[in-house]
Amino acid sequence: MRTLSLLLALAFTVSFSHAQTADEIINKYLTATGGVENWQKLEGVKMSAKVNQGGMDIPLDIFNLKDGRQMTVFTFQGKTIKQGVYDGTTLWSTNFMTMKPEKSDAESTEIFKTGLGDFPDPFVNYTARGYKVELIGKETVEGTETFKIKLTKKPMVIEGKPEENVSFYFFDAEEFIPIMVETEIKLGPAKGKISQVTMSDYQEVNGLFFPFSLGQGVKGAGSQPITMTKIELNPQVDPKEFVFTEEK
Repeated sequence: MRTLSLLLALAFTVSFSHAQTADEIINKYLTATGGVENWQKLEGVKMSAKVNQGGMDIPLDIFNLKDGRQMTVFTFQGKTIKQGVYDGTTLWSTNFMTMKPEKSDAESTEIFKTGLGDFPDPFVNYTARGYKVELIGKETVEGTETFKIKLTKKPMVIEGKPEENVSFYFFDAEEFIPIMVETEIKLGPAKGKISQVTMSDYQEVNGLFFPFSLGQGVKGAGSQPITMTKIELNPQVDPKEFVFTEEK
């Protein structure tokens, strides 16, 4: 009887462990959201969204291209403002005070470049990118049971020293889609705090699934809701829109 109990316990442990490997969870996620082959074919994404500031909805467009170029564009009080623009060489943004383009510092630029290979998703071909994944266990997030997976990417250099580059993804245990990502903030006034991004309302766009509702903020301090109004795949974008131009 004791032998049978041990065998049953062992079988349960093997089955339980197999069903929860990080690789299997990620494979199910990529399959559920359109399949690896379809993700690999993607050349770019344009996400049109709106954020609410002081009771006013501000529209914005977010561009991410396979070659690394990206930018966020929004209009405020009749002025076009660009943030987080990368033209393939230079990272820059519109200065809110002068309304002129301004380069990011060298350290911020180098940290930004460590994530350039993440398009269209950091889990697509993650082993070939040199990334590592680890299943930490299960955790409940706002009433939803999730698998917590640690994603370790190539180290980033902070103040001349290499530091671990880690994010924690929380995958819905039934749907196998990420509903939250947590990452330690490495620079700026919030350094040392945890950045928290939530994702929900996944919808299909030409065979691929994207979250249409996001929340972004610091853990324990609330978040800024972002609502997608439209997502366009492989958009046509004028290359000049990304280029940094020194204004005199």
